[in-house]
Amino acid sequence: MRDPATTELADLTALEALALFERSELSPVELTRDCLARIERHNPIVNAFCHVDGEGALAAARASEARWQRKNPMGPLDGVPSTIKDLTLTAGMPTRKGSTTTPPDGPWDVDAPFTARMREAGAVLLGKTTTPEFGWKGVTDNPLYGITRNPWNLELTAGGSSGGAAAAAALNLGMLHQGSDAGGSIRIPCAFTGTFGIKPTFGWIPQWPASAMTTLSHLGPMTRTAADSALMLSVVAQPDARDGYAGPACPLDWLAAAPRRLDGMRIAYSRDLGYVSVAPDILRAVEAAVEWLRALGAEVIDVDPGFSSPKMSFDTLWHAGASRLLDGLSDPQIEALDPGLRAIAEHGKTLSLTDYLLAREQRSALVAQMAEFHQRYDLLVTPTLPLSAFAAGHEVPPGSDYVDWVDWTPFSYPFNLTQQPAASLPCGLDDDGLPVGLHLVGPRYRDDRVMAVARLLETQLPRLVPPLAMA
Repeated sequence: MRDPATTELADLTALEALALFERSELSPVELTRDCLARIERHNPIVNAFCHVDGEGALAAARASEARWQRKNPMGPLDGVPSTIKDLTLTAGMPTRKGSTTTPPDGPWDVDAPFTARMREAGAVLLGKTTTPEFGWKGVTDNPLYGITRNPWNLELTAGGSSGGAAAAAALNLGMLHQGSDAGGSIRIPCAFTGTFGIKPTFGWIPQWPASAMTTLSHLGPMTRTAADSALMLSVVAQPDARDGYAGPACPLDWLAAAPRRLDGMRIAYSRDLGYVSVAPDILRAVEAAVEWLRALGAEVIDVDPGFSSPKMSFDTLWHAGASRLLDGLSDPQIEALDPGLRAIAEHGKTLSLTDYLLAREQRSALVAQMAEFHQRYDLLVTPTLPLSAFAAGHEVPPGSDYVDWVDWTPFSYPFNLTQQPAASLPCGLDDDGLPVGLHLVGPRYRDDRVMAVARLLETQLPRLVPPLAMA
C-alpha cells in the first residue's frame, strides 16, 4: 500500500486510482477515508454535500478492497469514491431535492437507474450533493440546506443546479459526480468551478422518475477530467426499462483512446451566437483554447449557427414544467417554496395549451436548423457562459441588467431544446483568476466527437485547481 504521508491522494483521478488498486498500491478504504476527511474539513464552508454516508461508504470500500485483493473487481468503478445529486433516488440516503416540502423520513428504498449502474460497477457512494430547490435555477441555494459556495472564492456561487457536485469535483471530494442538466445545470457550475461535465445526447442515460422538465432534462457526469467522465459514461449510458424515453444501448465506445490530432475536423466557432454580450476576459480565454484547436489540425471557421434567442420558447416549457411541482402541495407548502420557483410555477399555471404547443413547434424548428448546421460542421464551439462566477445567494449578478438566471446562460439552454451533446471544458482563468469554460456542442448521437476533442484539448490546457484545495 502507498504511504499516505508521502502521497497526495487528493490529486488522484478515478483512472489513476483504479490503476493503483489494480497494482495493490492503494486501498479503496484508504482513499475513501481520505475523501471523508476532506469532506469533513471542506464541506462546512462550501456546502457541497447535503448528506454524507460515511459508514456506508466505508463498508462499500472494505468490500471493494476484499475484491481487489482477490483480483476480482466487481466492475469498472470498483472502489472509486463517487456522489449522487440530491434530485436522484438513492436507496439508503434521503432525496430531499433541496425542499422543505419533501418528506424527511422517506422511504428511501429505491435506486434510480443512474445510481443503480454506479453501484453495480462498484462505485463507493459517499453521499448526496446539493441543488437548488427541485433544480429550478442556475445557482445553488435552497430553503432546506442553504447556499453552496465556490471553492475558488467562498463569496461566490458555484453555479447550479448541480452546484454541489461541481464544488465536490473541484475539491476532489470523490472522483466521480452525477449531475443533471435541463438548461445548463451541469455546464454552468463546471464553468464556474473549473471542472469538466457533459450533457450527453438525450436518451443515452435513462432518467427515472421523470424530471418535471421532461425532455429538457439530461443526466451526466461531472469530474475534474474528461477522461474520468468517459469512464463514467461507459457505465451509466445503458438502457433501463423504467424510462420510456430512453434509447437503445449506446453504441459509442466511450473509452476509445483520445486522438492525437484533429486533422479533417471542421469546427464552427461562434463567440456570441450573434446576439450575446460576452465579457472580454472570457473571450480571451476561450479564443486561446480555440487557437489550440487550430494548432491540433482542426479547420476552425468563425460562423454563428444562425438562430435568434429561443428564450421565450424555453421559458414556456420551463415554467410549464415548474407548474407541475405545485400539484399536491398545500398552501403552506407553496408559501415555503423558494420565491423565484413559486413565481415561475404560478406563471406556468397561466400558460395556455396554445402557448405550450407553439413553444414545442419552435423547439422542433431549432432541432431541424441545428441538424442542418451539423451537416457542414462537426462541432460548434462557444464560451460556456458570458461571465464568470458572481456573488453567492443571488439568482443574477447584483447590479446587472439580467432579470433571471436564463438571461445569463444563453449558450447552454438552446442545446437542451435540441437535445444535443454539450460539454464544458475548463480553458483558463479570467482577469480575476476565476475559471472560464469552453463549450463543445456536437450533433445528436455524436457525443464521441465532443469527448474526443475534450480529451485531446485537456492535454494541452492546464488543470485548474482552486486555492481551497491546496489549503
